[in-house]
Amino acid sequence: MKSLTHALSSTHPCTVVATSTSPNATTRNFFNTPFIAAIFSSSFVLAPHTYANDNAELTQHNKKALEHIVVQAQKTSQNLQDVPVAVTALSGQDLVETVSRDVFDLQNYVPAFGAFQNQSVTNSGFSIRGIGTSSQNFGFESSVGLYVDGVYRARQNALINDLVDIESIEVLRGPQGTLFGKNTAAGAMTLTTVAPSHDERNGFAEAIIGNDNLVRLSAGSSFSLIDDVLAMRVSGFSSRSDGFITDERSGQTLNNRNRSAVKAQLLYTPTENVSVRLIADYGELDERCCGALTFQNNIQANDIAGKFGTDALLLQPPFNATIYGREDFYNYKTSLSQAPLSKMEDKGLSVQVDVALNNAWDLVSISAYRAFDSLDTVDTDFSDADLLTATNDARQQSFSQEVRLHYTSEDMRGLIGVYYYSQNLDLTFDTTTQDDFSAFFNAAASDLLPLANAINELSAVTSGFIAPAAASAPSGTAFEHSANQEQDSIALFSQLDWLLNSDFTLTTGLRYTREEKSIVGTYNEQGPGIDGLSQNPAQWPDAGRAIVGLQNIAAALAAGQAPTAQSLNAIAPFQQAGWGYFFLGSAAVMPRPDLNEKLDDSQLTGTVKLAYQPNDNTLTYASFATGYKAGGTNTDRILPSLSPLFDAEKSRSAEIGIKHDFEEYGVRVNAAAHYTQISDFQATTFTGTGFNLQNAGDIIVKGVELEATWLMTESTELHAVASRTLANFDEFKRGTCWVAYTWHTGIDDPGRVEPNDPFCSRDGDRVGFEPQNSLSLMLNHYFEVGNYPASASIDYQYTGDVFLDDANDPYKYADDFSLFNVRVSFTIPQWDSEIIAWSRNVFDEEYVARSGFDVPVQTGKIMAYPGAPRSFGVTFRKSF
Repeated sequence: MKSLTHALSSTHPCTVVATSTSPNATTRNFFNTPFIAAIFSSSFVLAPHTYANDNAELTQHNKKALEHIVVQAQKTSQNLQDVPVAVTALSGQDLVETVSRDVFDLQNYVPAFGAFQNQSVTNSGFSIRGIGTSSQNFGFESSVGLYVDGVYRARQNALINDLVDIESIEVLRGPQGTLFGKNTAAGAMTLTTVAPSHDERNGFAEAIIGNDNLVRLSAGSSFSLIDDVLAMRVSGFSSRSDGFITDERSGQTLNNRNRSAVKAQLLYTPTENVSVRLIADYGELDERCCGALTFQNNIQANDIAGKFGTDALLLQPPFNATIYGREDFYNYKTSLSQAPLSKMEDKGLSVQVDVALNNAWDLVSISAYRAFDSLDTVDTDFSDADLLTATNDARQQSFSQEVRLHYTSEDMRGLIGVYYYSQNLDLTFDTTTQDDFSAFFNAAASDLLPLANAINELSAVTSGFIAPAAASAPSGTAFEHSANQEQDSIALFSQLDWLLNSDFTLTTGLRYTREEKSIVGTYNEQGPGIDGLSQNPAQWPDAGRAIVGLQNIAAALAAGQAPTAQSLNAIAPFQQAGWGYFFLGSAAVMPRPDLNEKLDDSQLTGTVKLAYQPNDNTLTYASFATGYKAGGTNTDRILPSLSPLFDAEKSRSAEIGIKHDFEEYGVRVNAAAHYTQISDFQATTFTGTGFNLQNAGDIIVKGVELEATWLMTESTELHAVASRTLANFDEFKRGTCWVAYTWHTGIDDPGRVEPNDPFCSRDGDRVGFEPQNSLSLMLNHYFEVGNYPASASIDYQYTGDVFLDDANDPYKYADDFSLFNVRVSFTIPQWDSEIIAWSRNVFDEEYVARSGFDVPVQTGKIMAYPGAPRSFGVTFRKSF
């Protein structure tokens, strides 16, 4: 995006595309042609025709316009075009110009990158090249490493806050296991904030006002405390808005904004060879997120006459629930007994010390402490019937220390380092049945009531000698679990660039990581008459065995004999409160043994790259890299048949790429092709009975990516970002089966080998959540209105079809979609100010935000998350 050093130097570029055909038709035609051929035809065939008659002065302008972009992708400053890594770099000015307020907006501008939210703000997920991690599970770690000012952020949700006072963002695609370590199996994202300086002109104040009562205020400035020795910078923001989903029961809106943060920094430079940067930050969030809407109800099965589901029951008294259908999805309305609540508090302190030891050696030390707390409450029946709620209270504290020595000489440059990371995680999670749940169970499981009534009649006949049936599923029952995880890891790493000659550079890198992790979890059930449910399957209720027991007891009493212990034991589970929970088929309400596990793991990751740079405008490279994501433990309540442990996820990737500047045409093209094998992929799918988390076997990911810039005229520029990513399970024998489709149609999952298997093969299926094709086009045009520099911009984003989870259930499929964003910017030089009028999703496209799930204890019902409808507003930004 950074490309145009325009004659109107005080303007800020924005983006724009126009087409005479339908956006989706255009995009499908694009992807139906050979991918690279189409890209190169648009970049090269058009360029000569456009510039054939241009004069030398314009050509000279374009030579200067292709910007020299400095990145830290290899933890040292390099020109973007000289780095043998597929990396996208965005500046803070890019974020301002495109009105990108958070990480989710970056999907428009980064190939093969995805960001999405699930049940709450805490459950945010990022992916690169089709591989990502949903943070639904406490034991999960990320496939995409996230770093802010060099400090690792263990939880992806810690980065969903607004992007304010950012110097640069870099997205590195492919395994980054050498320099960035564990949890970078798919890639890494680095954010660098604006550092303190002695510059008197680097302050700003910004206000964004938009629909849904959006008001976001932000500001930042540096102050010179001691000239050229000590500088300070303070920045912060506050953001408030209503949401676009309405909870009709409470009248509140969901997916609202209510967040703020502040950051204070000191930069101490006692000599020209030493700098110390101290950063302290605090942020908080209190929002109603996230609104899930009905994607498929289960009032009646679609293809099976006379088959009715739980929605048909909830429509009736005493529930009288509001039930929605697929036709209501884009009305953005729901009805909940309790609005979702998401609270987060994020704070930290870091110190970076840089010392130039001599002309060849530099020392870098980064020390950091971080604390991250979150609280989520979700209405987990997703209706206004008062059935189920879940509360997730999590706390994280971490300390990290990195020390690196950098070396530079005429024929070699590189670094060697050590990294230590320690983290404590504490979790309390409760699922609680609400006031209507007991009536719901009695109606939904009416076939069990005759059995309970028979026990009650027998109790009456024996004057209470045989106890009556207990409450089946009493309301107010809390299914509690808590977990504590401690982990320590240490790593040694090195990477060297061998300058073989003026054209060839060989890069080699290696990292050894040792990690210890211990997890303790406790599980309990408390409610009316319940002080823990039995964990012994032999003591669980069995309707068939109980009927036989009742018959034997009746026969014994008729014969004047005492019932046998075996017969009494058969009905005993039904005389314990909570027996009905065992028949729900939901792991969320099943007892589970306490957890006490330790993991001790070591991994060796590395990279080899060969770069060929025949001239200043061309770089070609080939690379091989490995990475991994740490193993862990499923801390959720899961079925006893499932293992709580999962192993590390490992990746191996080969990549070839080219970066080339056609300066005479004002064209820059960066392209890459990649092939990645993921072994022991950690997959999680919600089946309605709980999150099934396991090592899925192998995934094969292959694809191509392109980033191109074309300075079409002196005042117009075009940016293109495209990717085709094929991510499929190569082997996944024990995957999650279809649920909703089978319930509605009677057609079983073809991956089920045996009729009674609770799992299905997903071999060859697509990885969920990830589109195969994506394309973004951004067109910026610069002009003047009177004496005021201005720009008009459109960007177009195409996202391909997706499955909403890894089961590939045909009912959990979302079609492709296209979005247009527009902006008009005016600069007022005498005020050092800029005004941007903007709109996102200007044509109000309706789409699904890449995630859906089966609803707990409501088989056949699917909820999904809608994408945001049209938004619009005005940004006013003043520099000082």
